[in-house]
Amino acid sequence: METLQGANPPEMMNGPLRFCMITTFYPPYSFGGDAIYVHRLCTELVNRGHEVDVIHCADSYHLFHTDTSQRTFPVSRGITQHKLSSAFGPLSPLLSHQTGMPLLKTRDIQRVLAAKQFHVIHFHNISLFGAGVLALEPAYPVLKLYTVHDHWLVCPMSVLWKNRSRACDKPTCVRCAIRSHRPPQLWRSTGLLERSAAHVDRFLAPSRFCHDMHRSRGFHGRMEVLPEFVPLDAADDSGPIEMLHERPYFLFVGRLEKLKGVDEILPHFRGEGSYDLLVLGTGTHESSLRKQAAGMPRVRFVGWVSQDDIHRYYRGALGVVVPSVTYETFGIVVIEALAHRVPVVVNNLGALPEVAQESGGGLVYNTQEELRGHLDRLARDADLRNTLAERGHQSVLENYSPEAHMRRYQGLIVDAWREKFGAAQSDGRVLAKQSIA
Repeated sequence: METLQGANPPEMMNGPLRFCMITTFYPPYSFGGDAIYVHRLCTELVNRGHEVDVIHCADSYHLFHTDTSQRTFPVSRGITQHKLSSAFGPLSPLLSHQTGMPLLKTRDIQRVLAAKQFHVIHFHNISLFGAGVLALEPAYPVLKLYTVHDHWLVCPMSVLWKNRSRACDKPTCVRCAIRSHRPPQLWRSTGLLERSAAHVDRFLAPSRFCHDMHRSRGFHGRMEVLPEFVPLDAADDSGPIEMLHERPYFLFVGRLEKLKGVDEILPHFRGEGSYDLLVLGTGTHESSLRKQAAGMPRVRFVGWVSQDDIHRYYRGALGVVVPSVTYETFGIVVIEALAHRVPVVVNNLGALPEVAQESGGGLVYNTQEELRGHLDRLARDADLRNTLAERGHQSVLENYSPEAHMRRYQGLIVDAWREKFGAAQSDGRVLAKQSIA
């Protein structure tokens, strides 16, 4: 069995490691990019010979959906899933939301943690477990990580989407929660979040923007930047491109919620034009978007598309438009597009311009006029499309591949373990000074 891949840093635990992922949503009981990342990370760890358990909450998923039959997802052998569900159903996550504690889930989580000695507990989306889940301590040495997929640590709404209408400029959290039809989380004023966060050894931000936003909003936990990644086998561009649409098209991929900004791009596909828009995804804002697009034959709503099939739509696109109107922490769609050699057009907000510009594979807009200009240029200029596509694809290989991600992940684990435990043993495994190939 392999240890975590990479020759640097020179110290790593001998033998395979045991990881426990704790996350509210996990496929198929999920609908966001956080769950996709967790699944991909678990798969890479298992492929490298490590043991992975995942604790997730089906009750939380069923607060929003009752059916998973249409949400097929690639199954990875070797991942042990612990799907939490209680006789109280939706009451369990609602209690966690209001108290900040994993009240009806604590016993099940502790049972999993006691069943084997994990080396790493890695938290992800814990919004419906509550901050108190971070403080659950097994009776053995363990490293605790937390990937900041959203803004939940500094925003009760998780997405800094103020009053359900605009990006948050300054905190007015109780008023915002009420206007957003959510019960305020009064526990946030008790210090519970700060006390619980102190049990985490490293917080991992997927972008510098995410890191800096948390700092500016008053979160001061130890945080490192670890960008997300995309499996390259899913981006295989060999073979002929399928004609999934009869005309050239741009692509939107994501949840259909108002904060994703699809409203902003629909007007550019009104009337006659040489290219269309394909919208992939579902969500609470879908019916409104369909009404806005009524009588617009250049807009086609495809619906939810599985991870197995989505690459077919990427490959044929002129470009992928990411128009989010609030602060994305990363933008996994951006690197998915670039992995498929498809350029991106992104709103100059949040982490989107950071990824698009540093990869060299995207265009950034500040105004609707700039957005329209970028769409027109990409539609008519094949050389520009190819240049952006090749730059972006090369950046994915160097910076957003599984290998690049796992090297950085390894380094973070080694540094954090050494800082916390020094050369202390854990289940017979010590930090040994050796090169790992």
